[in-house]
Amino acid sequence: MDRHAVAQMLDHTLLKPEATPDQVVALCREAVELEAFAVCVSPSMVGVAHAALRGTAVRTASVVGFPSGAHPAAVVAGEAALAVAAGADEIDMVINLGFAKAGDWAAVEAGIVAVRTNVPAPGLLKVIIESAALTNDEIVQACQAAVRANSDFVKTSTGFHPTGGATLEAVRLMRNTVSDVCGVKASGGVRTAEVALAMIAAGANRIGTSSSAAILDALG
Repeated sequence: MDRHAVAQMLDHTLLKPEATPDQVVALCREAVELEAFAVCVSPSMVGVAHAALRGTAVRTASVVGFPSGAHPAAVVAGEAALAVAAGADEIDMVINLGFAKAGDWAAVEAGIVAVRTNVPAPGLLKVIIESAALTNDEIVQACQAAVRANSDFVKTSTGFHPTGGATLEAVRLMRNTVSDVCGVKASGGVRTAEVALAMIAAGANRIGTSSSAAILDALG
């Protein structure tokens, strides 16, 4: 794949809790220079990113329920509504992993639905399933819940969970599960062009990374 095609799959990401508004503005400027598809920031920085990206083609994404997913559904839904009001074009939500591990897929789905109602089209909803913390069967069940809830993407990881980030095996399983109904975003530990291209070959059509410049520089 050429450099531009890969750039258009990148969510240029800054989710460090200590990130400052100035750092978010710098992230946005870099995303524009790199021709990334979107930036992904914390909810309190959505307004900063939206203002910095005004007049550009780069979209603004916000995480919600991040990073644990262990928030009441109404709280995550409210967080999504506030992010959209502040200018977020895309929402990356974390599922409730406790419900997932308990096999309560109706509760997982209800949590996604609650957020979906606050992310109207053309806004995109990406559902973070934290794949490294799940069994293969749980990955399938989580993806199926996301599809039933009308999400636009399933996403591997927050990048903050101690079990790890994206793997090729998880991406392949997620793509096979959702087919072409949803996109698949690989996130967490994608730092090189080699890994990014492998994730794309495995079925990812969006990559979340804080290493966008290094990935694209390696592609020439």
